[in-house]
Amino acid sequence: MEWQTQITENALMDRRARQPATSSSIPATDNTVWADATPLLEAACRELRDGELIHGDNFNLFAAMSALEIMDPKMDSGIISRYSSVDEAIEDGAAPIPISLDKTTDVQCIIDVMDHLLSCEATWHKGHSLAQTVFSCVYLLKPERTASHPLLDSYCRVIRATCKAVVSVVSDARTHEEEDLFTMAYGLPLSWDGDEKCLSLLNAIEENISRQLRACKATSSKRKIQEDLEPLQTNFDLEEGYCKALLCRIRFRKHFFHVLTSMRRPQGRGMELARKHIASCLSELDSLYKSAEFLLSNVHEVCEDGTEGKTTASGCQPIGFDAMLNSRTSAPTPPRSIKTLSWKKAIEYFEKLLHDFDCICSYSLDPSLEVLLRFVVQFQKSQPDLVARAYLQLLLVQDGRLYGRDSIFSVMTRASGLPEVAKTHDIQKTEYVIQLGQLVMNMLKILCTNAAWQRRKLGKILQDWRVIFVQLELAFTNEFREVSSIKNDESISVAIIKNMLVWLEEQTYWIAHRFLTLGFELDLYSPSEYCMVYWYFYIILIKLAEKTHLKLSATDGAAKRKGKKKKDVSKDLAKETRISPAVLFLQCQICLAEGLTLLLAALRNELKIFQGPSPFNSEHERFIQHFELLQKACIPDHYSYPSYKESTSHASFSTIVMYNYFKDAQKIAKEVKSSFSNDPDRLAELRRLEQVAEHNSVALNLICGIGTLDPSLKVSFEFIHHPCFATAVVKRS
Repeated sequence: MEWQTQITENALMDRRARQPATSSSIPATDNTVWADATPLLEAACRELRDGELIHGDNFNLFAAMSALEIMDPKMDSGIISRYSSVDEAIEDGAAPIPISLDKTTDVQCIIDVMDHLLSCEATWHKGHSLAQTVFSCVYLLKPERTASHPLLDSYCRVIRATCKAVVSVVSDARTHEEEDLFTMAYGLPLSWDGDEKCLSLLNAIEENISRQLRACKATSSKRKIQEDLEPLQTNFDLEEGYCKALLCRIRFRKHFFHVLTSMRRPQGRGMELARKHIASCLSELDSLYKSAEFLLSNVHEVCEDGTEGKTTASGCQPIGFDAMLNSRTSAPTPPRSIKTLSWKKAIEYFEKLLHDFDCICSYSLDPSLEVLLRFVVQFQKSQPDLVARAYLQLLLVQDGRLYGRDSIFSVMTRASGLPEVAKTHDIQKTEYVIQLGQLVMNMLKILCTNAAWQRRKLGKILQDWRVIFVQLELAFTNEFREVSSIKNDESISVAIIKNMLVWLEEQTYWIAHRFLTLGFELDLYSPSEYCMVYWYFYIILIKLAEKTHLKLSATDGAAKRKGKKKKDVSKDLAKETRISPAVLFLQCQICLAEGLTLLLAALRNELKIFQGPSPFNSEHERFIQHFELLQKACIPDHYSYPSYKESTSHASFSTIVMYNYFKDAQKIAKEVKSSFSNDPDRLAELRRLEQVAEHNSVALNLICGIGTLDPSLKVSFEFIHHPCFATAVVKRS
């Protein structure tokens, strides 16, 4: 950051030299006022740390899509390579074979190459170009050069095969547009003759090193029998340590490649096998981490600044790498300035990736769309990186089918509560049902993208869902008009369309709910906007609860009444009026959203808190900015900015304290817990909602008791207990 600050300060000095103190080129008018921004920029240079931005009340990186982060390493360019070609680098001795004439040094250097490649691979996964990360290794760029070195050759082959597998997955999932450089190979040798045999070559190397390790541990009598084994290096006391260090790196590579290939098997058939290899990978990573102590102890030149930030376990600079070499040899490669992840950070990345893989592989491939959506949303909370999300997407949608086995129509049939006979009905061949199926598949793919892309794309597809709803309504009207004069088979069409209409509306409001929730995850809302956000949240939750109740009532009613006598039907109808746990779960959130809306409105109306005017735009403009995509899709109908102003303009503490919505939410959460005793995720969510309700109820009573009399009272909202529902914090200044 010192370097960045220095450059910025130099730029300011240069600006002063080139410009006069006042801007005379553009005269001030009645509508413009000039001010010197130099002190502000200088203060920012002093205060801002690497990666930070100036954050205003209504300005942040996600909201200002056209904003540029100055000196972002993915945008800044610069070519500092010493060589103009790979051959020139080799001639200059940048990648010798063997690496050293001393066998002990040779082994140590190979381990350094392995460690640095791991760091490069993690850096690539994080969005940098393949050319300037993994393929900054000269040994990978010239595969024929390593043929005389079996250990290095087999390791380079499995690295190339691994990169090719990952590029294939991300390309097929079409998620690479998030990081536009991820899948671009720039003509690099991603595959080479014989790379398909990388595992057999690696197994042979592993077996040789394992035999050498057993020989190290053997007694002197047994050791004589194994004297034909050639040691890795000349110092017998170090042999065992180097064998272990090499084995854990080789075995990690082998098991990781098995994980990638097993997870690509169709219909999720390789998930169980992948989990076994994932466990082995995590075990080898642990051994790899422990090997650092041995490797560091045998380094002759100890790094003065330690191993923090180093890309190898030994802390040594690896041989055979030039991050900027491909910027010259591959013309399309953008010359980015890249900071490679440290070796420890790389291990942490792969541990996180493997845990995400394990989460995907442990999923039961449930055919229920509701269960699937909850799993994907829960999975996204762990903030998985691009590679894990690409594998998840390819698991969910294969050949136009869910998991490659269930047709999308059967998935929609099950989700909307239709009987099994509907799966073979001709209605699935109609254009609007086919389009609806495509929307479901598209939605699943969108849910596997990163949070920012996901929110934007979900907002855009809402209009498509609304159009399909209108088409289904017209189809239902036409079928209903003709039902009296058509065969019984056609009456099934009416029932199918009716149920699908209810489900389609429920799903549309679920998407809208997810759209608003992602706004909290992305920190898009400022405190002054919380009131309008929770108001919209409240409206969407009410509609979602209504449609969920309608769907569940129709589904449960049809199942219970099937095959029963008429006298039992009336009893069942009475039971159907009971609210289901799923709807009560939503009702708890509705009470919280309504309570927060009125609390924020009362604070604004009576205590003049959170109502400061924005220097950038009006409240109406901010309402449009946040909810324009929902408004365009008419979700929900007849609700707009005037509706919001009318609902909140008269809110006061005297009215909301009479009906404490937070107490209602707390009560519902306690009552419905028993219904989700077998669902740990829902149970944990209810506990969080209960905590928010309890703390906000206390805060409301405290504000009503002393708020209007104590001008020193300060109220803020923090997401202490829940990521979406804020907790009011009351303090005296």
